[in-house]
Amino acid sequence: MYELSLNIMDIAQNSIRANAKLVSVTIDVDEARDMMTIVIEDDGDGMSEDVRKAVSDPFFTTRTTRKVGLGLPYYEMVSKMCEGEFELRSEQGSGTRVSAGFRISHIDRAPLGNTGQTLALLAGANPGVEFIFAFKRGGSGVGGDGDGGGGSGGGDSVGGGSGGDGENDSDGNGDSSFVFDTREIKAILDGVGIDTPEVVVYMEGYINENIQNIARGIIL
Repeated sequence: MYELSLNIMDIAQNSIRANAKLVSVTIDVDEARDMMTIVIEDDGDGMSEDVRKAVSDPFFTTRTTRKVGLGLPYYEMVSKMCEGEFELRSEQGSGTRVSAGFRISHIDRAPLGNTGQTLALLAGANPGVEFIFAFKRGGSGVGGDGDGGGGSGGGDSVGGGSGGDGENDSDGNGDSSFVFDTREIKAILDGVGIDTPEVVVYMEGYINENIQNIARGIIL
């Protein structure tokens, strides 16, 4: 079954191939606007203007292992199909930012899927890359920041400071957020590899538990 977490995996892997050392993933759920926005940002090589224009073509790819790209064009298509906005920002030498919105109640919106597994596998398979994940819920009075998903990194942006290990905050207005930062996890592990199978399993469960706690009552 197609899940949006597979798009997160695909785009994050593009970031890693572009030599990113820090990848930020933000999921912002704005109930007031009935909108979920996923922002993926990296500090990698970025794209030239020609490549940035060409990536919207499903038959364009820089990979040598396959001759069809599909990733970004398909992601853009499903976002717009679900009444969301899609934006790609990239500059050579300055990283890339991909933002895609999805109307939560849209009948064609794919489920978010196992986000914890996606992020845990990315972190475990790429111990030399740092990952920041933020999940926000706003606009309901019960639990994101309600801005519709403009920014990235939930307490941190690419190239910034630490977002905290499993930080789960409420601002007093019912808006809630959770931030997961592999730099903090590595500090706690104190020499134990983040790619250790037990650590990967723990990260998956920990991330999913916090998402479920904040997203309670919303079908994602």
